[in-house]
Amino acid sequence: MSNQTINFYSVSEAYGEFSNFAGFPIELDGKRWPTSEHYFQAQKFKETSHQVEIRKEPSPMRAARMGRERKRPLRKDWESVKDGIMRQAVLAKFTQHAELRELLLSTGESRLVEHTTNDAYWGDAGDGSGKNRLGQILMEIRRTLREAGETEGKA
Repeated sequence: MSNQTINFYSVSEAYGEFSNFAGFPIELDGKRWPTSEHYFQAQKFKETSHQVEIRKEPSPMRAARMGRERKRPLRKDWESVKDGIMRQAVLAKFTQHAELRELLLSTGESRLVEHTTNDAYWGDAGDGSGKNRLGQILMEIRRTLREAGETEGKA
């Protein structure tokens, strides 16, 4: 499984659980968020009213749209903090749901790729030219979880 690539995108397809739209609530910053997408989008804004509005939105797709609307004032440091916020949301998701942790660990050393033409930053742009930051973060977290599991066994 070392040179294999696992593509994911749609929540209804194989490995759809890796999508931030997948329905796995997370607890972060003392609040329950319906999905990691909700948390990520809400963090784009300093103002709590925008965060609350996004958190209460039932649909991750609509939460994403709300986060992309520029009528809301995007926090000035967003470009420098967005990767860390994504890592925090994804780590929460995969540590708070045992079945997701097992699924992620079951991918071995496979390359994880968010395969979509819709996103050249978090995804691969559909043709491999994108940065695939979400896939990279998932692989980092997989390594972290594996190392944590190995040290637990040696206690």
